Amino acid sequence: MTKPSLPELLHAAVAAVGGVERPGQVTMAEAVAQAIDDGSHLLVQAGTGTGKSLGYLVPALAHGDRVVVATATLALQRQLVERDLPRTVDALHPQLRRRPEFAMLKGRSNYLCLHRLHEGVPQEEEDGLFDPFEAAAPTSKLGQDLLRLRDWSDDTETGDRDDLTPGVSDRAWAQVSVTSRECLGASKCAYGAECFAEAARERAKLADVVVTNHALLAIDAIEGAPVLPQHEVLIVDEAHELVSRVTGVATGELTPGQVNRAVRRAAKLVDEKVADQLQTAAEGFERLMELALPGRLEEIPEDLGYALMALRDAARAVISALGSTRDKSVQDEDAVRKQAMASVENVHDVAERITQGSEYDVVWYERHDRFGASLRVAPLSVSGLLREKLFAERSVVLTSATLKLGGDFNGVGASLGLPPEGTVGTEDEDVPVWKGLDVGSPFDYPRQGILYVARHLNTPGREGGRGDMMDELAELVEAAGGRTLGLFSSMRAAQAAAEELRGRLDKPILLQGEDTLGELIKNFAGDAETCLFGTLSLWQGVDVPGPSCQLVVMDRIPFPRPDDPLMSARQKAVEEAGGNGFMAVAATHAALLMAQGAGRLVRATGDRGVVAVLDPRLANARYGSYLRASLPDFWYTTDRNQVRRSLAAIDAAAKAADA
Repeated sequence: MTKPSLPELLHAAVAAVGGVERPGQVTMAEAVAQAIDDGSHLLVQAGTGTGKSLGYLVPALAHGDRVVVATATLALQRQLVERDLPRTVDALHPQLRRRPEFAMLKGRSNYLCLHRLHEGVPQEEEDGLFDPFEAAAPTSKLGQDLLRLRDWSDDTETGDRDDLTPGVSDRAWAQVSVTSRECLGASKCAYGAECFAEAARERAKLADVVVTNHALLAIDAIEGAPVLPQHEVLIVDEAHELVSRVTGVATGELTPGQVNRAVRRAAKLVDEKVADQLQTAAEGFERLMELALPGRLEEIPEDLGYALMALRDAARAVISALGSTRDKSVQDEDAVRKQAMASVENVHDVAERITQGSEYDVVWYERHDRFGASLRVAPLSVSGLLREKLFAERSVVLTSATLKLGGDFNGVGASLGLPPEGTVGTEDEDVPVWKGLDVGSPFDYPRQGILYVARHLNTPGREGGRGDMMDELAELVEAAGGRTLGLFSSMRAAQAAAEELRGRLDKPILLQGEDTLGELIKNFAGDAETCLFGTLSLWQGVDVPGPSCQLVVMDRIPFPRPDDPLMSARQKAVEEAGGNGFMAVAATHAALLMAQGAGRLVRATGDRGVVAVLDPRLANARYGSYLRASLPDFWYTTDRNQVRRSLAAIDAAAKAADA
């Protein structure tokens, strides 16, 4: 039997999902197949509408090696597992003469814990907690959520939180889930044989394709304890998110609340002297945190250093005591001990990491209006980690609609630990071999969209109150007949704009935070006159094709805040190494967000509209051309009258089509 060709397989898969074959998709599939064959690495930019999931699934399934696909969003994981993979496997089965198996795998806390569900949460009387199943009033929201979870546990096959619809609050879920550190382990747990998390891991071990998230991929790479099965091919979709997700996993945090919780959990299990030592250290840390001012700590102040050493040493003593004592008077003692151990180990590990100090870590104080002060530590860069852990032992394909910034892939490549494209290794140094490929988009951007920069406006300052910007925004929304997605650089700016325009215009203005994101997007899509204003999650999370979104407005270039400790530290490190810190960090960050934001406009071949940037620096500053080169190839103008006429014409055409 001759082996089926890649174009034949792709054609069958596209037909099975009801799609349309695109030239870019074919090019991508061929490049992915080549990278897997060579054992090399590929960065592939595939615009919206290319059909990139089939562009990598088909060659991966055809090759036959085990594949891990890591994505950033729940929506894409669901699409892969519920739609793309089942249909693709069915379509390819006759030609491949085998049926590849696939499975989803997430972190343990995403699955219902039957031990927690049936035995309850370890009690913390001092914290006012209760056995929620006994004490929560069935009429309260928490009580209703918990009753639903108990009923659902009898019906669900997966125990996966994301399969529960509608969902429940984080507080309710916390009562019925455990972290990997809190888990008793299948062999010690009365419910180990029925455990949902263990079942998911077993399915993943047997699967040809494992779909997971960036966070679990990061944990697998960083912590050295493998949670993903061995695999020969790694495909990272939504790869523009990978660096920030890995940074998040590698970030440690200490708060007074967290430390006090560790004290309470341990106190009932260890002798009084050891517990008092941790209590005293916790009180000293809490006093310091009350005075903490937000900002980076380039050197650890002496008093903080002493407080952290006291915490570390006391936590170490508690960990040692927890490992050697048993108290049968404590109900469900193993679970209580495991939870206490997890809390105290976290305090110990973060305190030790900060006191040890590393030139590769950044330490800072953060203050939150609601939660108070926290002490955080994060890696200055994750590029070395990714280069060593991700690219060394497998072929890696990274794909997204936005990987090519300023005209090439080297900026994103550097953040992932890759050398400039085309770099060849030496006998002494083996460098990852990679290739960048832009397969384009099925959309005709110059005909479908306009990029308008309001060059005449004042340059935005750090203080608010941009009156000229508000005037411009109101005129643009009026000309567009609503239909506006407003992307703002801060929540405060989004709130100010919503308040101002609600007073000026008779168009409905929805504001992020006033309802769930899903409801807001649904209402925005359902009424053409409605506008939706918000911040970060809207820059990347909105998919509204058609006439409801014909104007995307960015209030300013989304550079990181100058007082962002991690970004400013990264910028400084690049400069000290002789590079351009602003371009490598701030401009790259802004370019990625702007490319994602601009991508909200054209989601289908019939879409028309304008991306309006109300920041003259995009036209006037030297870095403006780099940022514009990172955006889709829209027709570019700074003529405000031309844009108003275009918006009015698009609005009129949409109304005529609806009539």
